[in-house]
Amino acid sequence: MSNWSELVRELGQLGSGYDILRRKYTKDLADYTGRNVICYYSGWLQKPELGNLSAVNDNDKNGLMTAINGLDPKKGLDLVLHTPGGDTAATESIVDYLWSKFGKNVRCFVPQMAMSAGTMIACSTKEIWMGKHSSLGPVDPQFGSIPAHGVLEEFERAYKEIIEDPRTVPIWQPILAKYPPAFIGECKKAVDWSNSLVGQWLKRNMFSRRKNPEETIATILRELGDHSVNFAHNRHLSFDKCKEIGLRVVELESDQDLQDKVLSVHHIYYHTLSSTNAFKIIQNHDGSAFILQAQPQIVVGQMPNRPQQVDGQQPPQNSPRQVEPAPMEIDAERP
Repeated sequence: MSNWSELVRELGQLGSGYDILRRKYTKDLADYTGRNVICYYSGWLQKPELGNLSAVNDNDKNGLMTAINGLDPKKGLDLVLHTPGGDTAATESIVDYLWSKFGKNVRCFVPQMAMSAGTMIACSTKEIWMGKHSSLGPVDPQFGSIPAHGVLEEFERAYKEIIEDPRTVPIWQPILAKYPPAFIGECKKAVDWSNSLVGQWLKRNMFSRRKNPEETIATILRELGDHSVNFAHNRHLSFDKCKEIGLRVVELESDQDLQDKVLSVHHIYYHTLSSTNAFKIIQNHDGSAFILQAQPQIVVGQMPNRPQQVDGQQPPQNSPRQVEPAPMEIDAERP
C-alpha cells in the first residue's frame, strides 16, 4: 500500500490528462517506427501575444538536451516539428547539436507548419514528411518585420535608377535615409548566412548520396530564400510546392497508420497548448519533457483582448489573453 506522500508523488509524476495523453500518443508513434521521437512544439498560434518567446531561441537547446538525454542514438530520430521559426544563430546551434547526436539519421515530420527557421531545421534532415495540410515557409531573414532580401532589392533598384537618371535622387533620398548606417551590409550578411547554412545542410544530408546536387540546391535556395520569388515571409509552401522545388519530401498519406499516429500526436500537443498555460513543449517518447509556461495575469476592470489573426488562422477562444512576459520553466520527470 502506498502512503499519502507516495501517492502525491505518483500523482505528480502522472501529471494532468494532457500529460498522460501526450506520453501515450508519442510512445505509440515511437513503437510504430522503432525510432526515437522528439516533439518540438510552439504555441504561437494559441498565444500570439507572447511574441518571440514562442520562437526558436537558445533556450530550446536546454529542452533538446532534456529530451535527448538517455536516448539510444543508434535508433535515429524522428523530429515532429511545429514552429513559427526564430533566431538564425539558435537554429544553427540546434542543428549542430542534433547532428552531433544522430548524424544523418534524422527525419522531420511537419503535421501542420514549420516556418522560417523551422524550415531551415527541416532542411537539415534526411527527409521531410508532410501531409496535404502541411506547410513549410521561406527562410529569408527578417529584421523585425523588414525582409533583409527586400532591403537589398530596394537598394539595388535605387542604385540602378540613380545611375540611369540622376534626377531620381530626390525621390530615392528619403527612402534610403530611413535605413541606419551599415544596415545594408547587415542585410547582405544575414541573407548570405541563411543561404549558406541551408545549402551546407542540404548537401551533407538530404542530398549526400546524390552526385552533383548543386543545381537542385541552388533552386531550393532561390525558392526559399529570395524574397522576390516567394513575395511574403509568411507564405505557406505546400507538399506539392516543396516537391516541385526539389526538396526530398514524403507524403504522410502514403502510410495511413503512420499518418494517424502523427496526427494524434499533433492534436494532443495542440490541445495542450490551447487549454493550458504552456507555450512551448519539447518532449520525447519516454515522457521526458521541457515545458515553458506563461503566468496568467488578471487585470481588474479590463476587458479581455479580442482574438488576433496569425498567419490567417484564428487562435482558440479559450487561449489566455493577459500574460506575464517572463516564462516559467518546468522540467518534467520521466513517468
